[in-house]
Amino acid sequence: MDSPKRALIVDDDPAVCEIVQSVLSSTGMEVLALTGTRAAALLRDEKFSVLLFDLRMLPPDGLDLARQARRSGFNQMTPIILLSDDQSTAAVSEGFAAGASFFLYKPIDKGRLLKLVRATQGAIEHERRRFRRVAVQSKVRLSFDNGDIEGETIDVSLNGMLVQAPGQVPTGSTVRVRLHLSPDAKPIVGSGFVMRTLADNRMGIQLNQLSVAESGRLQEFLLPLILREGPEAQAVRM
Repeated sequence: MDSPKRALIVDDDPAVCEIVQSVLSSTGMEVLALTGTRAAALLRDEKFSVLLFDLRMLPPDGLDLARQARRSGFNQMTPIILLSDDQSTAAVSEGFAAGASFFLYKPIDKGRLLKLVRATQGAIEHERRRFRRVAVQSKVRLSFDNGDIEGETIDVSLNGMLVQAPGQVPTGSTVRVRLHLSPDAKPIVGSGFVMRTLADNRMGIQLNQLSVAESGRLQEFLLPLILREGPEAQAVRM
């Protein structure tokens, strides 16, 4: 028999832990609710199916635990959901930099939580890069100091994209991004920088300045694609 899926929730608010335990237990998961100190030791020795950490709590906080999970052998690829009442751009950037897969804002919405957990479990067997990136072909405009360039995404994640264009923007350049995920919706607008350039005029763009609203729209777009993505990713042409 397959071992039961296990979730770890770390939050200093007992009410939040109770909500998360109730929702996840209803899916058949075994749920552990711990303090940050106890969780830090457990992350080194045990494997979990999903990790849920409070972003701001007594040390170690959610960022510390996320970094530790990404360094550990057991949970390097385990999806991490950060629970937060801080909706600032800085908090979102910090979370993704620490290794978070998704954000869930407080007060906790049970339906939203269930949707996120289903998304993480639909992709848990995949490598971390496949989990966080979805093959999407969408038009994108990159504006920079010397002008702008139009290209097409190869894949998109919550904090970046791989773009192919007629030319390249130098590595390290700051760019203004207009991403057209759907012809019927307004583009997602934000800024980022060129992390790397590759052959065939491909560029890795990290999104480091998306508003809470734009970050939420991107997350809502990617979730259904992550849910349906199988072992072999299929390109989604927009």
